[in-house]
Amino acid sequence: MDYRQLRAFIAVFEERNITAAARSIHLSQPALSGSIKALEEALGTTLFVRQARGVEVTEDARALYPEARRMVADAGRLLSRFKRDRERAPLQIGVEKDVGAAAVRQVVRAAATLSPTVHLQLVTGCAGAARLASEELRCEDELFLPLHSDPFVLATLQAEDQRRWITCPAQPSHQRLLPFYDSSPVAEAETFSLALEMVAAGLGSAIVPASLAAEHREVRSEPLPQLDLRRRIGLCYSAQALALEGVIQLRDALQEKIVQNNFAV
Repeated sequence: MDYRQLRAFIAVFEERNITAAARSIHLSQPALSGSIKALEEALGTTLFVRQARGVEVTEDARALYPEARRMVADAGRLLSRFKRDRERAPLQIGVEKDVGAAAVRQVVRAAATLSPTVHLQLVTGCAGAARLASEELRCEDELFLPLHSDPFVLATLQAEDQRRWITCPAQPSHQRLLPFYDSSPVAEAETFSLALEMVAAGLGSAIVPASLAAEHREVRSEPLPQLDLRRRIGLCYSAQALALEGVIQLRDALQEKIVQNNFAV
């Protein structure tokens, strides 16, 4: 007993006519009759009695009908689900190092408003149709949609740590921060996130983006005295990426968030 046999049975049961039933499910009469015969053989019973005009249903057919409708409906839902999943277009967004969790969540919330045919995929690093990154990491041929203005703060564990510096020479903002340091560093970190782990371990102090410092509750963060340094976090994407409907939808959804003042640019 399979899906096609049950559909043929339901059509004949409802139409009470082989010709009309075959027409309703776009089958030839021989094909439909063959499905009904195979179903009757599988069940070991007679479902329809042919008459001069149409068919008469048997008691077994009456008992089978509601179960057949349920089984066909369940199979249809299952087929639709897998078909829908295959038809969803993937939208892969890269998240660069040192992007705070709050910025990632804002993009995910915006992506949640996109068409159901868009399947969001978050990956780490320089990958995807678009990237969530600081403006300093934008490539020359990329467009940039600013989403968040992130001030730098002084991250410390104790006040006496402020003369023991942990620096991040690999970061594009390192040169801008050099004037603030008044002594040689005691340690270096590749990322601001790793620098914060060093601060939390009591190794020293670091200058890091406020969004990242906020994720370390044990670390104290203070504004930089007489120094207002910021970075901008946003969506980097190429002009070619606008050929993807998902990128256009995401960009427009984020711009709407900006208009609603959900982002401080």
